[in-house]
Amino acid sequence: MAKKVITFGEVMMRLSPPGYLKFSQATSFELVYGGGEANVAISCAYLGMKAAHVTRFPDNALGRAATQFLRKHWLSTAHVFYGENMMGIYFLEKGAVHRPSEVIYGREGSAFSLIQPSMVDWEHVLKDADWFHWTGITPAISEGAAMCCLDAIKTANRLGITVSGDINSRSNMWKYGKTMQEVMPELVQNCDIVITSSRGIRSMFGLGQPEDKFRVSAKNLMDTFPRINKVVGKTRKSLSASHQQIQGKMWNGQEYIKTEMLDITHVIDRVGTGDAFASGLIYGLLHYDDDMQALNFASAACALKHTVPGDVNMVSLENVLSLMEGDTSGSIRR
Repeated sequence: MAKKVITFGEVMMRLSPPGYLKFSQATSFELVYGGGEANVAISCAYLGMKAAHVTRFPDNALGRAATQFLRKHWLSTAHVFYGENMMGIYFLEKGAVHRPSEVIYGREGSAFSLIQPSMVDWEHVLKDADWFHWTGITPAISEGAAMCCLDAIKTANRLGITVSGDINSRSNMWKYGKTMQEVMPELVQNCDIVITSSRGIRSMFGLGQPEDKFRVSAKNLMDTFPRINKVVGKTRKSLSASHQQIQGKMWNGQEYIKTEMLDITHVIDRVGTGDAFASGLIYGLLHYDDDMQALNFASAACALKHTVPGDVNMVSLENVLSLMEGDTSGSIRR
């Protein structure tokens, strides 16, 4: 029976100049929808899992179009809520070679930012789930979103559902009167799996020193929050905007493991690659008994997302398994 994943977070409209044009050259914009947690859910659905995303859209044509986008990509939208205000927007100028990508956000006062815990019955939402996933972006958006996320995590704990958090956040997003240092510890202490970096652990929790290796930072985090049983991250080497190298790494409480470095020589779209890594990790940990296999699956999924335009990793299980097994040829399949 297919495993079921539930995610929670904002979905935004992404507007990009066609191809690799700069904003100053654009006379039109291409529209896609995306958001870290929804990206994870859709990627899981493409891998053959059941998936649903919990969010709040404006009660207008844009909100309904975004709902159609989620349905089109195999997600249940039974727990999409509607209300006032508009959708969050972000503008992406895609970089190439030595020119970096640029992102401009317009998400303040969005329909999702007005979500409140009373709007979501998490017992009902999570009743058949195997996994709940959130990211550090969600509690940064508003106090209501943070409280709602905490309710979801605690309900998942009570129901025996695995909780993963991709907790890296942006300090400049926290504008509603609380800091990530105040909010994040209570959320993270109730997680089973955490995706983060040494810098994230240091900035959010004040743990460790700037020179600490990932395994040291991960051990500090697990010692501070004993419920966590795996801390996962990735090393990214950016040779240029078009040439990236990716390596997965994990501290599971007993050993430190890492994958081989995957070389991505022709990047099509880097946005959403972290979400592809998270979805691959979720799939791997739900379907493999071996942490190394799960980590290899996550790294392969992440690498493949660099070849897919848009926010979401729409690759199949067969695509990921093929890369895991060492097939980097990209040969036509007939």
